Amino acid sequence: MTQQLRSGIESFRAAFGGQVLTQEHSDYDRSRAIWNGAIDRRPAVIAQCSTTQHVVEAVRFARDSGVEIAVRGGGHSYAGHSVCDGGVMIHLGPMNAVTVDPVARRAVCGGGATWADVDAATQQHGLATPGGFISHTGIAGLTLGGGIGWLTKTAGLSCDNLVGVEIVTADARVLRASSTESPELFWAVRGGGGNFGIVTSFEYALHAVGPFIHLGLFFFGLEDGTPALRFARDYVKTLPPDTTAFLAIGLNAPPAPFVPEAHRFKPGHALLVVGYGSAEQHLAAVTPIRRTVTPLFEMVTPMPFVALQQMFNESAAWGTLGYEKALYLDELTDAAIDIIAEHVPKKTSPISFCPTFTLQGAYRHVGELDTAFGGSRTAGYVFNIEAAGSTREIYEADRLWVRNFWDAMRPHASGSGGYVNFLVEADAERVRASYGEAKYQRLARIKAQFDPENVFHLNANIKPAA
Repeated sequence: MTQQLRSGIESFRAAFGGQVLTQEHSDYDRSRAIWNGAIDRRPAVIAQCSTTQHVVEAVRFARDSGVEIAVRGGGHSYAGHSVCDGGVMIHLGPMNAVTVDPVARRAVCGGGATWADVDAATQQHGLATPGGFISHTGIAGLTLGGGIGWLTKTAGLSCDNLVGVEIVTADARVLRASSTESPELFWAVRGGGGNFGIVTSFEYALHAVGPFIHLGLFFFGLEDGTPALRFARDYVKTLPPDTTAFLAIGLNAPPAPFVPEAHRFKPGHALLVVGYGSAEQHLAAVTPIRRTVTPLFEMVTPMPFVALQQMFNESAAWGTLGYEKALYLDELTDAAIDIIAEHVPKKTSPISFCPTFTLQGAYRHVGELDTAFGGSRTAGYVFNIEAAGSTREIYEADRLWVRNFWDAMRPHASGSGGYVNFLVEADAERVRASYGEAKYQRLARIKAQFDPENVFHLNANIKPAA
């Protein structure tokens, strides 16, 4: 800790309206902890913010002290961007209120809210906005980088559904950004990540969803993996607009009641089909699955939408040691499936797998340049290779597995970039490739306007234009 920072902490604590934590505080370790147990960093100060004004004061304090700023929303960054060593962690956790206007179909959500907070509030009115696949993920990081989830086919990305934001900039100004207020900044935060400030409030458009949806889960053993994936590739293209699909490639069967005991923990591939229409429509949609490759087991059932949102929480428990690399695929080709068949059996951890997101429908209805989202609107899949371990030894083994698998898949990818929310090692070359040159240059100009000194650089960083 620098002497300048040390001498300023007490005066900051006295003037700050929120809670200030340093290493001797009993809540310090709990507050600095983030989801990824592989990351262990110790900020000099944690500023727990309950209001936008607290965020303003924390930014000023960090800038005056000359130290690094980390911004923690839900704390779910694989790369650990939400915590730093020796600097100031601006902790938005207390700012998790969600206000719903069911008539206007709008929700205003604090920057520290999680998708569980949003779902709990919006589902009271049978409404939802696209979120992620793990409900304890923060809305901020996911939305600012794009936001792929169960509703992407029917309603687009999280960032596509943003109506406006309140944001604290690097010079501690509070701005409103929307289609009519600071429109360039609004364009940038819809996919450009946390490069432009700290978003303290998100306003989303909502859609009629739930409270119940229909799930079909079909699990295939690795011995049938290749024909199952080839079938799934063709099958997902035939689904109606109100039905979406997700591939859990390399998933180990859970020890759940619906899984026959002989198949529990067995590795394989799961095809999940979610219908937002009637039970009859969903049954008609899933019936062709059994005609081609017989699953080891299946579950076809209605379930609450909030339960769908929490379905993979157990595979991503808080404190898991995690690492990931991802790429976009235009198609799940036979050659790509052959690589999957070669590499999936080489993983070590039973909770490592490849969450594979199908990109259809409303995702493709948004123009390539309408938002700053760093991904092709014509890609067919986001293929994510995820290492998740309970020990350092397992984590290291599967981190190598991820890297080797990704290298083998890369020749089949559409471009050298990737979904920025999955960029653990966000080097400048991959960030630029992920956005493409035209978007990157526009983002760099906006960055130069709102953060010319690159104060907010713990992210998939965009350097300010000269």
